[in-house]
Amino acid sequence: MEKTTGLTHLIKSTGYSMQGLKSAFKNETAFRHEVFCACILIPLAFFLADDKIELILMIGSVLLVLAVELLNSAVEAVVDRIGTEHHELSGRAKDQGSAAVFVTLIIVALTWGAILFF
Repeated sequence: MEKTTGLTHLIKSTGYSMQGLKSAFKNETAFRHEVFCACILIPLAFFLADDKIELILMIGSVLLVLAVELLNSAVEAVVDRIGTEHHELSGRAKDQGSAAVFVTLIIVALTWGAILFF
């Protein structure tokens, strides 16, 4: 198979990304919840931020949660694809992916809290 480059590569890559977003939204409850929160928090950031840096930090922290949730979902899908039987390493991979999402939620809370209350 010939490798695509340039504009063709960009178009195909964008399509794959859209497929991933649609799949996550359809199959991952946590991702849907986080998208719902993002739909509230991102517009709210435009009203609450005092300057561009605060706006970027507030929106960036929310988008970071979505990105890490997508990676967590990818890890879970790969682990589930390998097998459904319990294995210590599979459990660790899933738990650590979940912990990564939790850490990004803490980043959101700290970022928004520092900007709004200090």
